[in-house]
Amino acid sequence: MNILETIIENKKLYVAAQKEAGLLASLGKNEYPTLSLKEALQQSATGIIAEFKRKSPSKGWIFPDADAKIITTGYAKSGATALSILTDEHFFGGTLDDLRQARPLVNIPILRKDFIIDPYQIQVANAAGANVILLIAAALEKEECENLAKQAHDLGLEVLLEIHEESELDYITQNVDIVGVNNRNLKTFVTDVEISFTLGEKIPAEFVKISESGISNPKTVKALRAAGFGGFLMGEAFMKEDEPDKALAHFIKALR
Repeated sequence: MNILETIIENKKLYVAAQKEAGLLASLGKNEYPTLSLKEALQQSATGIIAEFKRKSPSKGWIFPDADAKIITTGYAKSGATALSILTDEHFFGGTLDDLRQARPLVNIPILRKDFIIDPYQIQVANAAGANVILLIAAALEKEECENLAKQAHDLGLEVLLEIHEESELDYITQNVDIVGVNNRNLKTFVTDVEISFTLGEKIPAEFVKISESGISNPKTVKALRAAGFGGFLMGEAFMKEDEPDKALAHFIKALR
């Protein structure tokens, strides 16, 4: 199996275990205000979605002892338009508690970054206080993706659809709020920012689009913005530093 297939097989087992443990029932009701990532990106001067993650399959541990409360609040104070919080434990070192700890401390949209394959995960994301879920075209059949997007909307969550290949453009429907181009091939974890420039021009103009992965230079963000991108999901560029919030603040300053 390739890396993505391995992750999905692991995720199936993990979700089954969460159901068995009654995770959703233990979370209670989401009473946090509704926040729109789509609107935040449309109004933002930078469009930086700052990501909290401790490790990745390709890089290993990046910041093993990262504190979700400290880093996410630092991101918000340093000018992040939104947060992306990885909740996959086995491959990325994250947990749902990272998101739950951050939610009451910040007033910007939060994306639950995970490999969503089951409606249960969407219900959990909503209960934990997420505003947006990620649906990865490469991990889902088209009809399956559309059904999950509808269920997210029924709960008041926005949908970020992630694509990497031209064949996945067909996954874009009116139940998608934001289209993300992942510059990383999830089957091999090879990264190439040129993917965003190639696919970006083929995404319908009415959709807010973001570029994900492999972005570390302000010049790249400026070029992507000129190509029509309104958001930029960045994690490793900040998390590899001792103080990710200061790295973000420095990056935003360089954009001006």
